[in-house]
Amino acid sequence: MCYHYKMSFLDAIILGIVEGITEFLPISSTAHLMMTSRILGISQTEFLKSFEIIIQFGAVAALVFVFGKRLVQNPWLWKKVALAFIPTSIIGFLLYNIIKSHLIGNLGVAVLGLIIGGIILIIVEHYISKKTDHPHSGLEEITNKQAVIIGFVQALAVIPGVSRSAATITSTLLFGSSRKAAAEFSFFLAIPTVAIAACYDLFKNIHVVNDHVPVLIIGFLASFISALISIKFLLSFIQTRSFTSFGIYRIIVALLFFAFFV
Repeated sequence: MCYHYKMSFLDAIILGIVEGITEFLPISSTAHLMMTSRILGISQTEFLKSFEIIIQFGAVAALVFVFGKRLVQNPWLWKKVALAFIPTSIIGFLLYNIIKSHLIGNLGVAVLGLIIGGIILIIVEHYISKKTDHPHSGLEEITNKQAVIIGFVQALAVIPGVSRSAATITSTLLFGSSRKAAAEFSFFLAIPTVAIAACYDLFKNIHVVNDHVPVLIIGFLASFISALISIKFLLSFIQTRSFTSFGIYRIIVALLFFAFFV
């Protein structure tokens, strides 16, 4: 594999599209960005690590664009989102240096995380399908205690391959929420989680990204546009299908990547 240091506009577009598509699906955007970077032959530099975090702004902007009116009309949602965000933010802040130094860019961890997360997703869906009373609760019925627990589970996503959306969706499902409610709560929780993580990384690494602003803008726009498509796809998909297919996909992609690139 021949690696190149400088990221091109085409690289930024591809990575932005991958980020936007995978951020809200339970398949780990971090793992997919790392695998895509490897396939493209982009060196694992400090800028690439920051780029992969900062372009998540585009995905968050897409969320605000789609759900902005609903968020304004339902302020009670923010209390639950804030309660879930608190444990995630504390753990993420405390482990920031470890995450950037040892986890982001670690393809072995990402592949393992994809496989384990895929198996858990399949098991959770199987468990839910066997219940006589299928999950049907809406967002309003997520309690404050449940929101905090979901936040702790979401913190597991600091491990590449785990997937923030998979962690939040599966834990919300286990509390009896419908698939639609689980997906939407994951969406809303992504806004502070992803935005603040991106802001913090930008603050910590402004010296690294200063010379690459055009590439970041391209990545942001690609992420924004593809995230709009991804959000609408997921909301449509879960109307008639379960998350099992995402679990199977995770395992297959991880094994194929391991066979050819690790």
